[in-house]
Amino acid sequence: MEVRSRLVVHPEALVPPEDAHGWTVLATTVRPEECTDAEMLQAYQEQHITVEPGFRWIKNPAAISPVWLEKPERMAALAMLTVVGLLVYAVIQRQVRLSLREHDRQLPGNKGLTATPTAAVVLALFMPVMLVHFAVDNTPSLQVHGVQDDHRIVCHAVGIDQAWSQGAATGQNSPLWTTPP
Repeated sequence: MEVRSRLVVHPEALVPPEDAHGWTVLATTVRPEECTDAEMLQAYQEQHITVEPGFRWIKNPAAISPVWLEKPERMAALAMLTVVGLLVYAVIQRQVRLSLREHDRQLPGNKGLTATPTAAVVLALFMPVMLVHFAVDNTPSLQVHGVQDDHRIVCHAVGIDQAWSQGAATGQNSPLWTTPP
C-alpha cells in the first residue's frame, strides 16, 4: 500500500490578526488630558534604564516563587518593595555605567572586561568580599577581606564612603574596621 500526501501552505493564513498581538495594562496617575494612551504606552516602552528591565525579568514564571497574600495591604506592600528594589537595582547599574564612562574604565563582566555591566554583574563582583567578626582579649574587631580595586570603583560610583574598606571609622556607634596588610 502506497501513501501519498500533499502539503499546501497559504502564507496569508499564517499572519495573526491585529487583535491577537496581546495586551498591555498600564496603571497611572496621569490624567487623560495630560497624555494620550498612545503617548503613555510609548513613554512606558522607552524606559530602558528604569525598572522596566527588572519587570521583564520578574514576569518569567520561574523567576519568583509563588507568594500567597490575602490582605490587599500586604499585596500593596510587596509590590512597593519590589518596585523600590528594582529602582535601587537600576540606580546601581546606571551610576556604575556613568562613572565607568566618565573615567574611561572597565570592570570584569560575564565575557571579559566591560564598561556597561549589569547590576547583577556589579553585585556578583562582591561575592568574594567578607566581613569577619572576631574578638581578641574580649575586644571585638571587624576585618574586611577580599576588597579589590574593582570594589572601590563601584563604591565610588554609587557614592559609598571608602572608609568601610580602609580601616577608618566615623560616627559615634561605628565599629573599628580594618583591612589585612
